[in-house]
Amino acid sequence: MLQAVEECMLKWVTDLGSDEINKLFIKLPKGKRLRAKLVLKIAGETKEAVTLAAIIELIHAASLLHDDVIDEASTRRGVESVNASDGSKVAVMMGDILYSKAYTELVCFDERIARAVAQAVTVLSIGEYDDVKMGESFNEDENAYLEMIYKKTASLIEATAYCAAVLVNKDEEDYKLYGKNLGLSFQIIDDILDIVSDEKTLGKPALNDFKEGKTTLPYMYLYKALNDEDKKRLKAAHLQTLDADESAWIKLKMKELKSVERSYVLAQKLSDDAIKIMHKHDEKELMSILEEMMKREF
Repeated sequence: MLQAVEECMLKWVTDLGSDEINKLFIKLPKGKRLRAKLVLKIAGETKEAVTLAAIIELIHAASLLHDDVIDEASTRRGVESVNASDGSKVAVMMGDILYSKAYTELVCFDERIARAVAQAVTVLSIGEYDDVKMGESFNEDENAYLEMIYKKTASLIEATAYCAAVLVNKDEEDYKLYGKNLGLSFQIIDDILDIVSDEKTLGKPALNDFKEGKTTLPYMYLYKALNDEDKKRLKAAHLQTLDADESAWIKLKMKELKSVERSYVLAQKLSDDAIKIMHKHDEKELMSILEEMMKREF
């Protein structure tokens, strides 16, 4: 049924009547369609579920277009980003078009669903803003970081699980919490992969987050464990293009002080809590999503 979601999105974009927009949309990398999978696994493979999944995936695609402009990213999942190939103005406008089309289709749903998705997009946008502001200096506040990734990443996944549960009268609060924990652990694992994976796997340079100003959990845990001299060295590397020696030093210190492992422990705890919730509802496939995510390479 994921194919039905793809066909639904493509039809909506095609119906806009612009060949250029259609070509741009087809070029966008699809990713794993995590949000669509959640809707279909929770709500079943009905026409209504396919429509909701398509709306949420359009919103996610729009947010990534804007995210790439903000980060000045040249690639997205190993493919040239729209802002790199067609310019930032085109990328922003394309994102706006996808957001607008998603909202147009969203109004057909029950008010609880429409409001939850719309509110999640507002929270997501605030998370983007917070991410940019936090990136202006080295961030040592773990709680502030977790709050930011909740807004930027987990809020839409949380809303996705909640809305899918509402569609079929399942326990929406349990599914909402599952979505929140899934989103948080997903982002923490993503942050870890930026450090431990190679450029070919990532589709972008390793340690790129730090260059962009993102002080993710492994860097925070590393900073707290370093001596004063090394703390200054790590802070001096923030927002800089790292040479091979500096990258190797950061990775070595993270290995010595187990900052990546500490980050993984938190992701695993969030994942385990979500699995317990879904075990109660005998949602084996939703538990499997978490188990696979904790093992993923990208």
